[in-house]
Amino acid sequence: MRRFFDIRRHANAATFPAQSFPFMKKLFLTVLGAWLAGSAWAQSPADTSAADQLGWQLAVHSYTFQKFSIFDAIDKSAAAGVKYMSISGSVMLDGSNRLTTVTLSPAQRAAIDEKLKADGFGHFVNIGVVQLPADEAKCRKVFEFAKQWGIGILVSEPETNALDTVEKLCKEYNIQVAIHDHPKGHSIYWNPDAVLAAIKGRTPLMGACADVGHWVRSGLDPVECLKKLDGHIICLHFKDLNEVGPKAHDVPWGTGVSKAKEMMAELKRQNFHGAFCVEYEYNWDNSSPEIAQCVKFFNATCDELAGH
Repeated sequence: MRRFFDIRRHANAATFPAQSFPFMKKLFLTVLGAWLAGSAWAQSPADTSAADQLGWQLAVHSYTFQKFSIFDAIDKSAAAGVKYMSISGSVMLDGSNRLTTVTLSPAQRAAIDEKLKADGFGHFVNIGVVQLPADEAKCRKVFEFAKQWGIGILVSEPETNALDTVEKLCKEYNIQVAIHDHPKGHSIYWNPDAVLAAIKGRTPLMGACADVGHWVRSGLDPVECLKKLDGHIICLHFKDLNEVGPKAHDVPWGTGVSKAKEMMAELKRQNFHGAFCVEYEYNWDNSSPEIAQCVKFFNATCDELAGH
């Protein structure tokens, strides 16, 4: 633009005849309009998805593909169109031998990191379910592992006698612990009241990993459970089930009895920010089409909740 003005100022009539000035005026206005439009575009905020606006991350939990190697699980998650992943408490590197995740060597972690990067992922959003024992030395190893791998959330079901140790290490490492629930008869945390009792008076680094499907298997209303945990939910294992009861199985989100849209609306009301982890525990050999339906439902519901 400055060069153009200099040309106008210093050019003589021989260079620009009088009859050329209407053309020059038109050119000036065209260039000026383009420059203003470009400036406005450059200064406007980048468009973000509805999920981003809500502060939500949709992640696939690697246990969804527990019959496959972690490398295949990463590929399958990328194919589902999600931007995030969480990793289970155990993984297979070669498709046959299952390893406890927190025992992976630096070289094994580096290989997984390389695959994550190649498929467009960053660090895992969380890891679990992991064991956090009362023995401080053993518990510390898990926190140290998470720190070294850049993971900020541990999903666990610690015994009540381990809670003091867990709290101490949460503060020391600045790592969150999200207490997970399995169904009634399989976990002391099957009811949100037990989670609230465990974290009462403790650091806000301790909260809940709300496995909403297991609540439905336990005969609980998942929306009411979320309300009980208002302000304490760190992340979710989000599910929709075909029926209420212990024999229920996963179905695509929005097609079951778990009030998926109502749960998402409640989480918006709570101003929850964090990860919805797809942990799809059905049709293990070929669940990708159903996971694609879950992703579509999640994105559409986010658009609705964000007012798009």
